[in-house]
Amino acid sequence: MEYIYNELIKYIDKDRVLQNEPMSKHTTFKIGGPADIFIIINNLEELKAVIKFAKNNNVELTCIGNGSNTLVKDKGIRGITIKLNLKEILINDNTIKVEAGATLPILAKTACENELSGLEFACGIPGSVGGGIYMNAGAHGVEFKDIVKETTYLDENLDIKTISNEEHNFSHRYSRFFETNDIIISTTLKLQKSNKEEILQKMQTYMTMRKERQPIGLPSAGSVFKRKDNYIPAEIIDKCGLKGYNIGDACISEKHAGFIVNKDKATADNVLELIEHIKTVVKEKYNVDLELEIKVLGEG
Repeated sequence: MEYIYNELIKYIDKDRVLQNEPMSKHTTFKIGGPADIFIIINNLEELKAVIKFAKNNNVELTCIGNGSNTLVKDKGIRGITIKLNLKEILINDNTIKVEAGATLPILAKTACENELSGLEFACGIPGSVGGGIYMNAGAHGVEFKDIVKETTYLDENLDIKTISNEEHNFSHRYSRFFETNDIIISTTLKLQKSNKEEILQKMQTYMTMRKERQPIGLPSAGSVFKRKDNYIPAEIIDKCGLKGYNIGDACISEKHAGFIVNKDKATADNVLELIEHIKTVVKEKYNVDLELEIKVLGEG
């Protein structure tokens, strides 16, 4: 990895190219072993250069967002891991063009300040815009598929492409980006003009609901399993009597059974073992196969 590091710092500042960087610092779970090399990307030129270098040198490349829906395994991530520090937000009438590295709470706040409604649902989601598009994030009955106009991404050939809403193939916690190695650069959202006070009131209501219903005081990766049309994972897990069940410091939240929380020093192995236990119990009692919503990265 020393050769790779020495090559990368020729065109990226040393302080943004980190060796053996603990991924516990970059996930909301506060769990994860080291990334061989972790790079904070400040512009499109750097992104292209790193992708080209990785491809030419057969180095594995991983892109993360804000780490809010991610579990990194205990041995960490091999090769190069990148995080986009592209955060520009541009307002044009009732549309917002925003880069992938901007966080959802900041985006929601910006929309509110500009009297634009439609992003209130995102005010409490601790993810990035790129991650929100990638997994079609949503809350309170609204998802990104309801507001996305178009998205611009960089494909494997380093070509910049833009797709319409329909071309995202959005469904519940899914987009076309699950099936590609494309990297989301920015998206344009179509919102509605509204009263700032009404928008703010809705956001405050959503934040209050989140504090009451979710274990925001402890590290987690959000909802662990995908909701389906015929069941809600948290309800089934609760009915199985699993609230509070723990393996090591990984624990099923007492407040919301759809969350696994890190009570102190949980490992990824703890979390993965707990996930398998939940899936086994739910399958035995309800004949339901739970599907993961969180993304698991790295080596165990």
